[in-house]
Amino acid sequence: MSALTSRPSAAPVITATAAERRRRKAKIGWNALGLLVFAVTAFPVYWMINTAFKPAKDAIDPEPHFFPFPVSLENFRRALNISDFWGPVERSLVVSAATVVIGAVIGLLAALAISRFAFRGRKAVIVGILTVQMVPLVAMIIPVFLLLNQIHQIDKLSGLVLTYLTFILPFTVWTLRGFIVNIPKELEEAAMVDGCSRTGAFVRVVFPLLAPGLVATSIYGFIQAWNEFLYALLVMSQEHETATVWLGTFTTQHGTEYAPMMAGSTMMGIPVVILFLLVQRKMAAGLTAGAVKG
Repeated sequence: MSALTSRPSAAPVITATAAERRRRKAKIGWNALGLLVFAVTAFPVYWMINTAFKPAKDAIDPEPHFFPFPVSLENFRRALNISDFWGPVERSLVVSAATVVIGAVIGLLAALAISRFAFRGRKAVIVGILTVQMVPLVAMIIPVFLLLNQIHQIDKLSGLVLTYLTFILPFTVWTLRGFIVNIPKELEEAAMVDGCSRTGAFVRVVFPLLAPGLVATSIYGFIQAWNEFLYALLVMSQEHETATVWLGTFTTQHGTEYAPMMAGSTMMGIPVVILFLLVQRKMAAGLTAGAVKG
């Protein structure tokens, strides 16, 4: 009888073990896929840094060298000496920071109005924001240039900031609107019942919950403004070029100096990396925001 009673219990054990093996294999497969995607996306960055530290002759060698040996800093010296480096970087920092600050302030107020107040034309504003985001940046070159020329903003940092706001501000408004909608109105109403004004309720209740989303949106805007090339090339002269346009210095009629260009690109990526490391916690919280309990 003991042998007969023990047989039925063996099937569930085998089934559970098989299911566990399938889950383990699926987990290994997804991890392998994730590593493959990471390798594909990270390889260009690695190759840029690799080329920046290898001798210039190895950068154009038909046989690729996957490790910079011997390590050389000559490319960085060449990048710093070929033309002014700190001037374009300073101008890019000023333009990117100004774009982020102005875009965050205006975008926050606009997103708050769209998500919290009912007014005539509200749906038209939302549709307009989405429509602007769908327009390619290349299609706005001529109108933007003519407008900047009329208001005498050609070859000025303020004109470049206004240009960047045309495509960063709609994204900021739309993204912050999504964060504000996920914050229950009852929190503001409870604060107003306790004696806070509408402004006080926003500052004390809504803004702390919105801060991670604002940081994530600002980082995206900073990266967009920092990496933009087309409008910076069109609006600014060579004397007031930004860092992305400065990289074109390495392409001349005699060819392209790839190793110094990669060194310059590596130095250009440092400010973005530093900024990301400083606010990575807030940015991670902003990207996962939306699970606010009312």
